[in-house]
Amino acid sequence: MNYQIKQYDKFKFIEEGEGEPLLLLHGLFGALSNFKDLVEHFKTQYKVVVPILPLFELDIFHTTVGGLEKHVYKFIEARNYNNIHLLGNSLGGHVALVHVLKHPERIKSLILTGSSGLFENGMGDTYPKRGDYEYIKKKTQLTFYDPAQATKELVDEVFEITNNRLKVIKIISLAKSAIRNNLGEELQQIKQPTLLIWGNNDTITPPFVAKEFNKLIPNSELYFIDKCGHAPMMEVPAEFNVLLEKFLSKLKQPAATIA
Repeated sequence: MNYQIKQYDKFKFIEEGEGEPLLLLHGLFGALSNFKDLVEHFKTQYKVVVPILPLFELDIFHTTVGGLEKHVYKFIEARNYNNIHLLGNSLGGHVALVHVLKHPERIKSLILTGSSGLFENGMGDTYPKRGDYEYIKKKTQLTFYDPAQATKELVDEVFEITNNRLKVIKIISLAKSAIRNNLGEELQQIKQPTLLIWGNNDTITPPFVAKEFNKLIPNSELYFIDKCGHAPMMEVPAEFNVLLEKFLSKLKQPAATIA
């Protein structure tokens, strides 16, 4: 994905296209490349924005879901985006949820896929000794229904992160924060139309999690995709984009007028 990474103040992000902002939040081991098909598809109709979340740049006390949400809030305010369609995968979904609950005023709709916030199976309670490439490879493969999606390039990226002691400490801090920050009692406050797209074979945030989100978020609709794991926008981008486009196009329609 050869998009220019822009810098505005302390924020790094990509921004492609014009229209209402479609703002995408990646997960704990995520990167801009997770969204390449989505950016390509929607940049003709929307301003697609992908901020690079400072997973490893914040001090340890702010390396939390709340700390990432503050970064997103400041980014949105600095860029003055309005009528935002906010989409998050995995930890990014959790950050999106916290943001909508705290600052709903600029958000037009919410899209969650494989989101934490209620329940997740992370990397397990402990990390292996640094340097265990096969372990990291297996864990990365668990993200997908099809293990071949865990390319060598992707496994290498995750391995590099988990081989850095300070980054591992911050990953554990974020993972613990996500587990502690359960939003079950607050989700009914969300007023925005919400789309839930879930992999039927997601082992990290299994299908029952999606059903619980659907039950707790008042104006939400849920779609499952078969033979798909924790990152549908990567694994089955065509199906994901069709569902998202249908949802967004409904929001474009003017409200019905009473004769």
